[in-house]
Amino acid sequence: MNIQRLKYKNYRNLQPNVIIPHKGINIIYGRNAQGKTNLLEALWLFTGGRSFRGSKDADLIAHQEQKADVEIDFFSEEREQTAQIVIENARRSAILNGIPKKSTSELIGKFCAVIFSPEHIALVREGPSFRRDFIDSALCQLKPGYAALLSRYNHTLIQRNALLKDIPRHSELMDTLEIWDEKLSKYGEALVASRISYIEMIREPAMTVYAGICENREKMDLSYQKSTGDLKQALQLSRREDINSGHTGFGPHRDDLEITIDSQSARAFGSQGQKRSVVLSLKLAEAEVLFRQTGERPVILLDDVMSELDSGRQDYLLNHLNDCQVFITCCEPNTVKRLQEGSLFEMDCGAVTKR
Repeated sequence: MNIQRLKYKNYRNLQPNVIIPHKGINIIYGRNAQGKTNLLEALWLFTGGRSFRGSKDADLIAHQEQKADVEIDFFSEEREQTAQIVIENARRSAILNGIPKKSTSELIGKFCAVIFSPEHIALVREGPSFRRDFIDSALCQLKPGYAALLSRYNHTLIQRNALLKDIPRHSELMDTLEIWDEKLSKYGEALVASRISYIEMIREPAMTVYAGICENREKMDLSYQKSTGDLKQALQLSRREDINSGHTGFGPHRDDLEITIDSQSARAFGSQGQKRSVVLSLKLAEAEVLFRQTGERPVILLDDVMSELDSGRQDYLLNHLNDCQVFITCCEPNTVKRLQEGSLFEMDCGAVTKR
């Protein structure tokens, strides 16, 4: 899978342009706050997900403009394809191969990418929600139906929590709790099954990558931690406690991914270097699983991470991405020391120039 052409207009601070990227490594360099990450963000939207920065759609449109337009020509599924995203009235719409789609979520599985930025160290350093988001984001690309399942679970969870808050004032609503417990446990069990299956898929490649980075001096491992065994039973037994708190105490929204190094928690005991190696291992494993499941290498987006890695980790990363199209942002082009072929693009105040 690779991008053959990128065209954009009125997207954040980016000046209207058409870019023809290299099928291998593409380096976008320039001073901070020039728009390098905006370019990667525009590409990421074609995975069908929201901005990896958590931005609202309205924030993606250039100042004083009414709409933004991004287009790509890409090669996937053994044929050339086109996709367009238009952002207008704080909403995104998509066109794939000339056919309008109901929402950009219909692009899921059509264009695949893996994003890696310095903020992803939060996968290890911060709380469980970051690790759940990592799994869910990866699964949305891998299983097109997963996004809809996740949406149904979250909607049901919101409804149940609202009911829990209303019951103390309206005791007659207690009888309806069974309905929401039934739905939540149904969607929740399906979510957990998919997540556990995914962790089983990335565990081996992630452990292999980590062993290679540390030259087999340490062993990393992954295991999915459920908040409870039988979700339906747990919801029934915890009703009184949930009503008192106004929140649902069990379910996949409370689960975690345990990451260990030599049987110790990477979050609690890992050094900064070890945590970076863990995230690098997870991201490379994510790309490998996408390839194994789809038969195509995803596009790799590396946002200002090369300066965070020593030369050994840089070499390991790029060696494992030999067959992928890669977009790298950095302040100086010589940050990537071993670039032998590819394209250089300079970003200055939103304007991109090929060097």
